[in-house]
Amino acid sequence: MSKITLVTGIWDIGRSGLTDGWSRPYQHYLDKFEKLLEVDCNLIIYGDKELEEFVYSKRDVSNTQFIRRDLSWFINSEFFDMIQKIRTNPEWYNQVGWLKESTQARLENYNPLVMSKVYLLHDAKIMEKFNSEYLFWIDGGLTNTVHPGYFTHDKVLEKLDKYVSKFSFVCFPYEANTEIHGFEYNKLNELAGAKVNKVARGGFFGGPKESISEINSIYYGLMKSTLAQGFMGTEESIFSIMSYKHSDLINYFEIEGNGLFGKFFEDLKEDRLQVKNENIVKPSYNLDSSKVGLYVITFNSPNQFKTLIDSMLAYDKDYINKTTKFLLNNSTDNSTYSEYQKLCDEYNFEHIIPDEGNLGICGGRQFIAEHFDKTDLDFYLFFEDDMFFYPNEGTTCRNGFNRYVENLYVKSLEIMQKESFDFLKMNYSEFYGDNGTQWSWYNVPQSVRSEFWPNKPRLPQMGLDPNAPKTTFNKVLSHKGVPYASGEVYYCNWPQIVSRPGNQKMFLDVTWAHPFEQTWMSHMYQLVKKSELNPGLLLMTPTEHDRFEHYDSKLRKES
Repeated sequence: MSKITLVTGIWDIGRSGLTDGWSRPYQHYLDKFEKLLEVDCNLIIYGDKELEEFVYSKRDVSNTQFIRRDLSWFINSEFFDMIQKIRTNPEWYNQVGWLKESTQARLENYNPLVMSKVYLLHDAKIMEKFNSEYLFWIDGGLTNTVHPGYFTHDKVLEKLDKYVSKFSFVCFPYEANTEIHGFEYNKLNELAGAKVNKVARGGFFGGPKESISEINSIYYGLMKSTLAQGFMGTEESIFSIMSYKHSDLINYFEIEGNGLFGKFFEDLKEDRLQVKNENIVKPSYNLDSSKVGLYVITFNSPNQFKTLIDSMLAYDKDYINKTTKFLLNNSTDNSTYSEYQKLCDEYNFEHIIPDEGNLGICGGRQFIAEHFDKTDLDFYLFFEDDMFFYPNEGTTCRNGFNRYVENLYVKSLEIMQKESFDFLKMNYSEFYGDNGTQWSWYNVPQSVRSEFWPNKPRLPQMGLDPNAPKTTFNKVLSHKGVPYASGEVYYCNWPQIVSRPGNQKMFLDVTWAHPFEQTWMSHMYQLVKKSELNPGLLLMTPTEHDRFEHYDSKLRKES
C-alpha cells in the first residue's frame, strides 16, 4: 500500500454550540476519527498537539506522519478575513432560508478549514515521507457515513489506482435554482462554462501525486477571485466549477442524490466504478507538436543571427534540433548574403531571400504567415534576429518573472495543446513595456475604445498614459513548473508560438496591403473580445531585445 497515502485531520471548531440540526460535539468526530486510524495504509494527519498524542497511541510511526497545525494556521491564512466579511454579510446569508443558521455562517473557522483541504493535500505532497504515487484527502469523520470495514476488511483502497488516472472527485446529482452551498448559481455556471447539475464532494478526493500542484494552483486562483468578488459556498462549490471547467485534468465518479459516499466505496469494492468526465473543454485542434517551424527575420547582420542561434542552443537545444527552420533575409546589404548562407548550411535553415527585396518587419511577418500556411507544419515559432534567449538560471526580469525554465520548448508546446491556444506569447516583459498593460487600448478605433473602456475612452494628447487600462487575464495556471495566463493578451511582434488555426485567424482571414503591428494588435484584440481568438502568455521573460549591430534608421521599413 506504499503507493497510496491518505491525508486527513480534525479540529474542534466549536460546532457543539450550534442550534439543533447543525450541532455536533467534537467527541463525535474523535470517535469516528478513531475508526479511520484503523486503516492499515499510510496516513498523513494534521492537527494540534493533543491530537498528535492521540494518534500515536493508536498508530505506528512507520505508516503515520503527523504534521502539527492548530487552528491558528487557518486563522492566519490570507483568506480568513475575506471569508469573515462574506459570512457576516446579510446579503449573503439571507439569500436562502437555511444558510443563516448553517455551519458556514455561524462558525468563523468552518469555511477557512474546509476550503483549505486542497492546500493541506498539496503541502502533504511536498512533505510526505512515503514516496507515494497517489495522495487522497479523506475527511476525518467520514466513517460517520461509510463503514470502516471498506478500508480494514475489504481493503478497497488497493483498487484505486485501477480507476484513477487523473485527479478525481466524487459527485452527486444536484438541481439548483439560486445557489449551491451559498454560492450564487448563475455566477457558478458562468465560471464553470456550463449549467452545473452535480456537486463534487469534499469528503474524499485526490489522484496521482504529480497532478496535485496544478490542481492546487487552479483551486487557489478560483478561491481568490471568487472571494474577492463576494461569492462563497464551500470547497465543494469550487470543486464543482473545476470538474466542468478543467475536465482535461479532472475525472469524477457519480454517487446517488443523497450525497453519501457508501455507493462509491461499494462500487470500488465490487469493481464496478465508472470513470466519468464532463468533456466540455475547448476541442483540441488535433495538432502534431513534432511538426514545428522556426522562422527568423533578419536584416544586414549575420552576427545578430548567429548570436540568436547560440542563445537557443545554450537555453534549450530543442529550438534548433527539433524544428524545421527558415531564415527570412530582408537584408539590403548583398555582401552579407554569403555569411548568412554559411550559417544556414551549418544549422540547416532554409535561406529565403524575397524577390521583392526588403519586405519590412510587418511585411516579413505576413510573408511568414503565408509561407507557413503552405507547409505541412502545425506550429511555428516567430523570432526577429535581435530577440535572444537569456539562459541564466535563477535570474528574473524587471517585473520579477523567471527568465529560465528547463525544457521550455516541449513544455510551452504542451501548454499550446492543453489550452488550444491560437498563439502563445513567450515574454511578459518587453522592451517598451510589459503585458500587464493593455496596449491594444492605444490602437483600436475610438468606437471600440469607448465600448470596451467606457471609463477610459480617451487617449492622452501626448505620449503614454501612466494609468492605461490593465490586461484582463481569465486564468493563471502552471504546467510542469511553467506559469502562464490566458485572457485578453495583446498581439505584438515579439517571440511567440502560433498554431495552424491561429495563423489562419490572425493573418489570413483578413489581410492588409501594408500591415502594421498596431493594425494587427487592434484586429486581434477585437477577435479576442468576440471569443474568436484564444491567446496565451507565458508568465516568464526568457528572451531579451538586443540590437547590438545598429543600422541607419532610414533603412527601417515596416511593410
